[in-house]
Amino acid sequence: MENFPVINMEKLNGEKRSTTMEMIKDACENWGFFELVNHGISHELMDKVERLTKEHYRKCMEQRFKELVASKGLESVSTEISDMDWESTFHLRHLPESNISEIPDLEDEHRNVMRQFAQGLEKLAEELLDLLCENLGLEKGYLKKAFYGAKGPTFGTKVSNYPPCPKPDLIKGLRAHTDAGGIILLFQDDRVGGLQLLKGDQWIDVPPMRHSIVVNLGDQLEVITNGKYKSVMHRVIAQTDGARMSIASFYNPGSDAVIYPAPELVEKEAKEEQKQVYPKFVFEDYMKLYAGLKFQAKEPRFEAMKTVESRVNMGPIATA
Repeated sequence: MENFPVINMEKLNGEKRSTTMEMIKDACENWGFFELVNHGISHELMDKVERLTKEHYRKCMEQRFKELVASKGLESVSTEISDMDWESTFHLRHLPESNISEIPDLEDEHRNVMRQFAQGLEKLAEELLDLLCENLGLEKGYLKKAFYGAKGPTFGTKVSNYPPCPKPDLIKGLRAHTDAGGIILLFQDDRVGGLQLLKGDQWIDVPPMRHSIVVNLGDQLEVITNGKYKSVMHRVIAQTDGARMSIASFYNPGSDAVIYPAPELVEKEAKEEQKQVYPKFVFEDYMKLYAGLKFQAKEPRFEAMKTVESRVNMGPIATA
């Protein structure tokens, strides 16, 4: 089996840059996932994020989750549960406006650390989008601009804990899905695994690795690249022992951003006799559709958006 792609970002600054860029290109085209080391976010900050997130779960969320499990009788199920996930979550919004000060039960230190972490991830996401532009032959800044709505991109974090599960064969930690948005940066537990991606017809473990950031591509990048890069189905398998922490940050288009295949890539494909297959739409319209169809195949979502694309006004994306 091929090795899961691990990218050392330090190698972008030296003689191994072209090899590293090729590794990123291969990961985007053939995996939809890769793992970053030496990504510029301090290990000390990541350790604080992990410590405070795990403490917050134990103090404020663990008991609530146990009560939910008991109320639904989940510990004694005998058939597969297909309409819920074995996870305890809360959400932070960073852009266009932060809601961190409004989240109940968070200590001030936790709020401040999550703000710092989000700033580092935002910078990293934008750096990655420019690396993708370089590999795609698009002008620097194209993907960032493609994500811009009237108020810029949307950026938020889903903080999840996956407690030990007595019936992991009957309840998924998180059911299989592709991510709706742009580029996703995940800080995952380095002791407890469970994240898997679908490659071909095989589920492959995403290896837990200390201080790494796992990156995966969302549906919007598949559309903008006209299918050259693909979003990939992934899931979380609950574990019988050990709670797994997962902090996934989603750098997405603004709600009113118009998403469509980059004309430059479509022209290139036309010369190679591949016709445009992806629609134009407003990101918010896609999200409304996704909300009810998250755990189903993405292709019918793209087809459904073709029925609304004639109503979308499309202006050129300025990269200057």
